Amino acid sequence: MLQEFTNEFMINYSFIEQVVDCMHDWVRVVDINGNVLYMNQAMENGVGEYIQGMKCYNALGRNEPCENCITKKSVFDGDIHEKEEIINNRVYSVMSSPMKDSEGRLFASVEVLRDITLMKQLQKQVKAQNRRLNKEIETAKKLQLSLLPKDFKDERLDFAYFYNPCESLSGDFINIFKIDNTHVGIYIADVSGHGVSSSMLTVFLKSTIDKKQLSPSVALTKFYKDFNEIEMCNDLYITVFSAVLDLESLELTYSNAGHSVIPFVFGENRLDLLQSAGIPICDWLPEPEYVDKIVHLRKGDSLFLYTDGLVDLRNSENVQIGEEKILNILQNTEGNASFKIKRLRKELLDYTGKGGLSTSNDDITMSILTIK
Repeated sequence: MLQEFTNEFMINYSFIEQVVDCMHDWVRVVDINGNVLYMNQAMENGVGEYIQGMKCYNALGRNEPCENCITKKSVFDGDIHEKEEIINNRVYSVMSSPMKDSEGRLFASVEVLRDITLMKQLQKQVKAQNRRLNKEIETAKKLQLSLLPKDFKDERLDFAYFYNPCESLSGDFINIFKIDNTHVGIYIADVSGHGVSSSMLTVFLKSTIDKKQLSPSVALTKFYKDFNEIEMCNDLYITVFSAVLDLESLELTYSNAGHSVIPFVFGENRLDLLQSAGIPICDWLPEPEYVDKIVHLRKGDSLFLYTDGLVDLRNSENVQIGEEKILNILQNTEGNASFKIKRLRKELLDYTGKGGLSTSNDDITMSILTIK
């Protein structure tokens, strides 16, 4: 019976040793005093001659124990410990697991050393690439911000806006510009998606759209054709609401290229929703159909433009703020355009609570243009 047990043990031991010797990782067993009890073939090939009972640090070509000896930690506390070590100019991940004898006493540690040199080199390369990419994104962000309206002034108008990207780069864009002495153009846009490609399309938008055209529908049609000439991917499109204000007649001519939220004009005892249909700037159809509509403004009236990220804001109960609440805030706020924007922003922060404007997964842009 004893002979059978001995034979079975030796067979199992031989099998396990063969398995461990087939491993690419280095494996060794170190006792509580730092003596090497076992070393697999891969580690023997890696460190040279193996002498049973040699000190664990001698086996690694060192004359003194490692500063962070996880072998002792494993044997003393019975936990698994990990660290990284440089051996022969290569980086190894070392995992030390405690071993117990037949009576449950800790007496040694099994160490598995994996060569992670290549992985560390790749990580270093990825970090360097990320630093370069972040630098490029920061440059693109500065470019995009520089294109937003800053110097627009007209004694007959009061203009203010708020622009909040959900990422470093935004797919939203707002612009206002003088066409001639009596006409002002304004548009708001929302590019599908976020990130670099969307932000570059906002640059394309500003540089391409016709800023001399008095008909918004004509300007959008031309921009639609220009967009299709650059052969963008089918997933990318731009929604644009464009308007031209005649400062003498106070007629506002507007057209919509798929902008999903409805701009509105509000003032004393007044609310007009500027509804208009039209497909986004895309490559879905060979010819778009945009139309001009006209609304007459009065002194004191305000045009409010915004993107869907605004109405998608949610409170702690996951309820969207919606257009009605935004309109009520604006109608019940006295002051110039800048003050109304600041008041609305404060109300938005109060509504969203602790999460703030980050509760939206979309960019948020809004603007007010008031007739003085």
